[in-house]
Amino acid sequence: MRSFRRSGGGPVGNYNDKVVRQFAVMTVVWGVVGMLVGVLIAAQLYFPALNFNVPWLTFGRLRPLHTNAVIFAFGGCALFATSLYTVQRTCHVRLLSDKLAAFVFWGWQLIIVAAAISLPLGYTQGKEYAELEWPIDIAIAIVWVAYAVLFFGTIAKRKVKHIYVANWFYGAYIITIALLHIVNNLSIPSGWMTSYSIYSGSVDAMVQWWYGHNAVGFFLTTAFLGMMYYFVPKQAGRPIYSYRLSIVHFWALIAIYMWAGPHHLMYTALPDWAQSLGMVFSLILLAPSWGGAINGILTLSGVWHKLRTDPILKFLIVSLSFYMMSTFEGPMMSIKTVNSLSHYTDWTIGHVHSGALGWVAMISIGSIYAMLPRLLNQQQMYSVKLIDTHFWLHTIGVVVYIASMWIAGVMQGLMWRATDPDNGTLVYSFVESLNATKPYYLFRLGGGLIVLSGMFVMAWNVFKTFQQARGAIVAQPVLPADAADARA
Repeated sequence: MRSFRRSGGGPVGNYNDKVVRQFAVMTVVWGVVGMLVGVLIAAQLYFPALNFNVPWLTFGRLRPLHTNAVIFAFGGCALFATSLYTVQRTCHVRLLSDKLAAFVFWGWQLIIVAAAISLPLGYTQGKEYAELEWPIDIAIAIVWVAYAVLFFGTIAKRKVKHIYVANWFYGAYIITIALLHIVNNLSIPSGWMTSYSIYSGSVDAMVQWWYGHNAVGFFLTTAFLGMMYYFVPKQAGRPIYSYRLSIVHFWALIAIYMWAGPHHLMYTALPDWAQSLGMVFSLILLAPSWGGAINGILTLSGVWHKLRTDPILKFLIVSLSFYMMSTFEGPMMSIKTVNSLSHYTDWTIGHVHSGALGWVAMISIGSIYAMLPRLLNQQQMYSVKLIDTHFWLHTIGVVVYIASMWIAGVMQGLMWRATDPDNGTLVYSFVESLNATKPYYLFRLGGGLIVLSGMFVMAWNVFKTFQQARGAIVAQPVLPADAADARA
């Protein structure tokens, strides 16, 4: 029989929940901002005049702003909030240093503001997910090292012997992102906001997609799995289905993910053996990915009825469904014959957003909803009904978005490769494929607007919860045990 593994020790101090609240609030703020920019650039694809003939409002300037805002501002703040919340409660100690925690928070917000200013002005390295120029890159490295010291220092002074599995996933992402960021951004400055990469040609491409894929693998997957391993059992009121499987999941994932980057460079100048290696490891990656997701879903064994009444659990479990879908689709798209159809099409955009909006956003939103009442001494959020409304808005919006991009992408791939059987010439011009795609961009915009409306619902619910809790925010004593700290 599975039972909670309770660690001993009585109250030993207070948690630092101030920094967690700050990051939680900024998760919502940057989520609204990032998705608002996303909706604007989606609208520009259908209504190009919406760039207003202003250079810093063009699609090329705003698109990296959108990706950085959603990944590193929205997703990053969610990870900071949940990791600092989780590590205190599973280690039964306060954060290593309040001043260091404040430095991490304000440093990260300044970096986000610097990105929001520099990217629309055109200062970029031109690298996917790594566009920021060298002064900001250095600032990121400094704040990240401070975050690592804060996180691992808290674990080092823990009052219990056991390190809960969520902290393994958070720890792996912190170490790996530092490595990826530093190696990929090695460059020679040629001005205050300009530089040249030390890599060139296909080597530069390989290093970039080693970084790009593992930013997805560790920032957007491993880290959020840490979130899953804490908040799913906590919200369900049950231990994780199999603690043993979670450890196998951890080691398999971090051993395999590092090698899958070349699948982004199929049919390029990259050596064929490297492309094949990326494909093989991508296919192997399916097993640990699904193993972890199934572990999370089966945690609800015996309490499935809670899904009818708990919209937070809906967010958490449906996010795992999108995770399973994305981690099936990704390996499938890495197969060379499939990739020849999908590469450079909107199918890839649909795949990315099923992971970003389906998996990352939904697990983050569910975790913030689960965490905030505890941080504010409230029984629940201001309105559970609004959480349910947000769930359906977000789910419908994501489905509309990704379905339109899947259809558009497959259509594009088929049109681009269609040839006349008599003379071998292309049947369709590129402009014809654009005309055929345009209606799907309207559906994409509609899906994005629905998702954004859900974020405004969340912002209102969070605001009212804070208003309701005014004067009730006090430091919480460390409890002798945490229900999420469970073993099979």
